[in-house]
Amino acid sequence: MFKPLISALAQFAAATAGRNMTKAAYVAVTIGVLSMVLLSDKRAHQAHGWISALLWTCLAYFVFEWLVRLRHMTQQGRLSLYMSSSAGIVDAIGALAVPVALLLGVEPGTAWLLSVLWVLKVIPGIPGLRQLRRVLVLESGPLVSVLVIFLMVVFLASVAEYFLERDVQPQTFGSVPAALWWAVVTLTTTGYGDVVPVTPLGRLVAAAVMISGLGVFGLWTGILATGFAAETRRDNFLKTWESVSKVPFFAALGPAAIADVTHMLRTMELPARTMIIRKGTQGDCMYFIAAGEVEVDLPGKKVQLGEGAFFGEMALLGNNKRGANVSTTKVSRLLVLDLVDFRVLMARHPDLAETIDAEAKRRALENS
Repeated sequence: MFKPLISALAQFAAATAGRNMTKAAYVAVTIGVLSMVLLSDKRAHQAHGWISALLWTCLAYFVFEWLVRLRHMTQQGRLSLYMSSSAGIVDAIGALAVPVALLLGVEPGTAWLLSVLWVLKVIPGIPGLRQLRRVLVLESGPLVSVLVIFLMVVFLASVAEYFLERDVQPQTFGSVPAALWWAVVTLTTTGYGDVVPVTPLGRLVAAAVMISGLGVFGLWTGILATGFAAETRRDNFLKTWESVSKVPFFAALGPAAIADVTHMLRTMELPARTMIIRKGTQGDCMYFIAAGEVEVDLPGKKVQLGEGAFFGEMALLGNNKRGANVSTTKVSRLLVLDLVDFRVLMARHPDLAETIDAEAKRRALENS
């Protein structure tokens, strides 16, 4: 009777031991944070008992998760590595922050505010976060340079406004620290309007600061956008390289040639039963099957093409009209070679051109 329950608990503990977020952890974070928000609302006073119960349940789960991972890492001899890692620190904070605050005598309503730290646990599961970290590391030099420019403008502007406005507005520009607030608000183009220069020179400086703010944040945006574009191209290149290397048609190519081909190809991920080519339409590309299967609907028969095959080349070699309908039979990954790149590739690699031409002639004979 208890064997299925024990087996389920063992599987749950094994999944929890990993460093990735489980579905249960996502549910616990969501319920815990929402409960913390409701606990702070005095209008939900009557439901505070239920809210506290939910918070304690979520906390119990995070303590259990932390203990399971400590045990797992101890068995693997990686306890110190886990404890010093960002994931280990976040797990420890999630399990200990609220209990430690309560033990130190912090008022429960305030102590439970620390449960907001549970949202840190979902950070490793955010798609693209690793890419963002790479961009920030690679572009750290330009980003820091723009930050230095930002700080220089802030301090220069605050000193200038202090000098120009201190006698006219001693309450708002009576010191450099007070002028710093105006400089930050103006340079970020927030413009609260609570502190405004009134002298002509002060307004001239303000105009220059506002224009500088647009330039500074434009630089930051451009640097990050360029970094993300470069990382995206890099990731796409690696994914396409992996797909190209699995296609037997390109197996004889050397690394330099595969890199050349990879730059030309683009990847398509398609679900099952998706129409790729319609008979009679204009042909402007050919396809290589990196994974999956497609079905070619020929007169009187249907032909299945699997991983490593290619199709659509006949429209590029002669008549540019598609001769058959082609659709996927299962989830497939296709490599697409456009007409212009097809001609360049054939010119650079005559052996590939001969292979494609021979396959096209063979298929033409079969279809005739």
